[in-house]
Amino acid sequence: MSKRAVLEVIALDAEDAVAAQGGGADRLELVTDMAADGLTPPRETFAKIRAAVDIPLRVMLRLTDGFVVDGPAPRGADSLVDAARGLRAEGADEFVFGFLDADGSPDLVTVERLIAELDGCSWTFHRAIDHAADRDALRKRLADLPGLDTYLTAGSPAGVDSGLPTLLSEAADAERGEAGYGQRLMAGGGLRLAHLPVLRAAGVTAFHIGGAARPAGWSGPVEADAVRVWREALDG
Repeated sequence: MSKRAVLEVIALDAEDAVAAQGGGADRLELVTDMAADGLTPPRETFAKIRAAVDIPLRVMLRLTDGFVVDGPAPRGADSLVDAARGLRAEGADEFVFGFLDADGSPDLVTVERLIAELDGCSWTFHRAIDHAADRDALRKRLADLPGLDTYLTAGSPAGVDSGLPTLLSEAADAERGEAGYGQRLMAGGGLRLAHLPVLRAAGVTAFHIGGAARPAGWSGPVEADAVRVWREALDG
């Protein structure tokens, strides 16, 4: 395929960001605390990363592990809105978030509050979709929300190995123009190089890596050479 695929890499700090850009990343997802699968980074971290690189940055809005917002600070929606407001003031203009209610349906109250605060910014609905009670219903309910342009998904809570059939099915739905499938599908969550040929052949054009960019694991930094392997595989 001739269309260049988007490669998004998780960055925890400016060192990660510089290495990821050097290796060919198109975009970064900024988070902290990967022990909780990625939470909102401090404003100061965003500012340092923004000063260090010139590729797009998507900032996580998520204050605790899990996908349910169910109480006062630090879990409540007010705290999420405050975090979004602070990051916007720092210059952030792309975001990543997604919340479910206790039944596994999209938490539209929280999502719409964040959208109102972001005032037109582009955003990704992240892997909360992999924990939804009904993925198709979630997509249809969110289809027309302002700024939503990407779903980051492994197709399964267990990762791409288990979710690959779902990703291929959703890519086919997007190709057919099915309602709710107009946003870009970004494959990520246990993604391996071996998955790329079949996903690219199915029309998937965006890919997200975290640990794969860190040969030493999450205790070590992103390495440009590790990112470059993915860039070359996607471009080859």
